[in-house]
Amino acid sequence: MHVFAWLRRHPRTTGDVTPGALTGIARVGKRTKDLTKRLQPGDIAVIDHADIDRVAADALVAAGPMAVLNAAASTTGRYPNAGPSILVDAGIVLVDNLGPVIMDLPDGAQLSIELPGVGAGGASDHGGRVFRVTPGSAVPVADGTHQTPATIDTAQDAARESLGDEIVSFANNTMTYLQQEKDLLLNGVGVPAVRTDFDGRHVLIVVRGYHYREDLAMLRPYITENRPILIGVDGGADAILDAGLHVDMIVGDMDSVSDAALTSGAEVVVHAYRSGDAPGAQRVRDLGVDPVIFPATGTSEDIAMLLADDKGAELIVAVGTHVTLVEFLDKGRAGMASTFLTRLRVGSKLVDAKGVSQLYRTRISSLQLGLLSAAGIAALIAALWATDVGQAFFGLLGARIDGLTSWIGGLF
Repeated sequence: MHVFAWLRRHPRTTGDVTPGALTGIARVGKRTKDLTKRLQPGDIAVIDHADIDRVAADALVAAGPMAVLNAAASTTGRYPNAGPSILVDAGIVLVDNLGPVIMDLPDGAQLSIELPGVGAGGASDHGGRVFRVTPGSAVPVADGTHQTPATIDTAQDAARESLGDEIVSFANNTMTYLQQEKDLLLNGVGVPAVRTDFDGRHVLIVVRGYHYREDLAMLRPYITENRPILIGVDGGADAILDAGLHVDMIVGDMDSVSDAALTSGAEVVVHAYRSGDAPGAQRVRDLGVDPVIFPATGTSEDIAMLLADDKGAELIVAVGTHVTLVEFLDKGRAGMASTFLTRLRVGSKLVDAKGVSQLYRTRISSLQLGLLSAAGIAALIAALWATDVGQAFFGLLGARIDGLTSWIGGLF
């Protein structure tokens, strides 16, 4: 629903607020993926997220805030990220470049957002001004940039010109990773022992990437028929459970997976730094679960693939993983170069199911289905009529209808 339509139905103004300004309750969070879990429709999300990526934007849209206030630049110019367009196209007001002061707001504060051309003064000389509202007053907090389709297009054009530099940086990171992890990539040195038996099995790895929910749902027939080992990478474990499936293994640094998933009986493999330090291990142990530690430089989805491959998996099916350069940059880590090399290492075992829901999306309308059903019934009637049994059946049916018609006529 567009934000202005929402405001007309759900006014939430308090104190001395500029007429026409947007008002709502602030929900403040430095980690966007954590904040979206507690956002309510109509809230104002306050984040510090440079280069808002597609996954974060989709999560924000699903939560339904009226506005997003970003301390950082929603597009820094490194690469053309999709997040800002997704938010604005969904009717969510986006104001960014507000600075770190916006993150000092207390959670639950009442805010007012004054946009260009909104309010008694007409067009303002700022892109977007945020006020903290208390009874009888509205105190200015920060000025930022109100993002519109036009400003986003301009930023995206500039970012495309800088993409060449990011490609060079990505290539350099790839070579650095290869030098650091060549023993792991080539010989499996450092892969820990696990209790899950992968030998000769299919493995389905679920990452919270683009369209992961839809793709997982589309793979239900494959899961039912082949019963693969189900591995959730951090929050991917919750996606598996939400789909009504059993998760066999959880791999990750444990920063975005629920306690329910960790205590579901799945084997837990904690992704550690190369030094062996594993911050997520203590959280797992506090839940009474004994984790396996896997020190590696790359990403958690990489070590999930390397683990399955090293332990003898016959086929690895990936959902929601990162494939394109923009997706790697969306992830925001130099270590994403490891995913490129990991895919080369896994080779022909890997089947990427990302986007399968888009490939098989039905295009058949209700009218077409109705016509198809009618044609099927007509064909069945014609087939019956061509047989002696069918003709006898229709003769009997006609006699019954005539008898019923005569009985009804006799009543009147």
